[in-house]
Amino acid sequence: MTKQVELVVDAHATLGEGPCWDEKTQQLYWVDIEEKKLNLYTPSTGENKTYPVGELIGAVVTREKGGVVLAMQNGLHFFDIETGEFTFLHDPESHIENNRFNDGKCDPAGRFWIGTMDINDTEGKGSLYCLDENQELTKKLGNVSISNGLAWSPDQKTLYYIDTPTQHIFQFDYDVELGEISNRKAIIDFTNIEGSPDGMTIDAEGMLWVAHWGGSRVSRWNPHTATLLEEIAVPSLNVTACTFGGENLDELYITTARIGTEEDVLSTFPHAGGLYKVKPGVKGMSPFTYRG
Repeated sequence: MTKQVELVVDAHATLGEGPCWDEKTQQLYWVDIEEKKLNLYTPSTGENKTYPVGELIGAVVTREKGGVVLAMQNGLHFFDIETGEFTFLHDPESHIENNRFNDGKCDPAGRFWIGTMDINDTEGKGSLYCLDENQELTKKLGNVSISNGLAWSPDQKTLYYIDTPTQHIFQFDYDVELGEISNRKAIIDFTNIEGSPDGMTIDAEGMLWVAHWGGSRVSRWNPHTATLLEEIAVPSLNVTACTFGGENLDELYITTARIGTEEDVLSTFPHAGGLYKVKPGVKGMSPFTYRG
């Protein structure tokens, strides 16, 4: 049976991205990178609040001590939703013109992993960083082009990672105690797949869900066999990211973008840039939160 996605916020986001489920409040944070907005969607009421942040914003994660962590063009910040107060943390690439933070997520130990990219998509100018519980920032990878999807295996022994222009999903051996990665290996090849791999999440069965930029879909993959298990069509050309949410973590929230879509294509996808959800038939894992 075809699984139908539901439009939950007709946001017309220029570059919707970075969905992050808050299990405590049963709300979904997400961003519009180009419009410099943080969004907070409340499923119980259907309300979507927006918070202008004044600069390009790549990702948001919840913080155990309250509030959220934002990754923006000019660095990492704590943000208090109630007061609107920003607390600056780090800007490791202030010396690199046109770089900004992009996608990021917390690992099982509560560290925040976050990548960078050049705003003009120049290859090799980005990196992957890790913000630990002591608020110290460490560079983990260099020579990255568009740092995107991150996911950790249920047994916490593997990190999956996407650098979009490579057209591959990579895996690393992951040390949860030390926050170290090693033994990089390409495991899934998107070269002959419609669209490019963008954001990513993982379900409770250890299968990867990948958003297809330019591919109008999300797909489910077995990372152990590189087998494509399922595809779900999304009514937007540029599908950017996905994450599990809902009371039972059985709803997949999907962000999309209008940017990079020709007018004739927009007529086919009038709600491009919307926030969508679908019940994929599997559950996700409880999201991790930043512990620093």
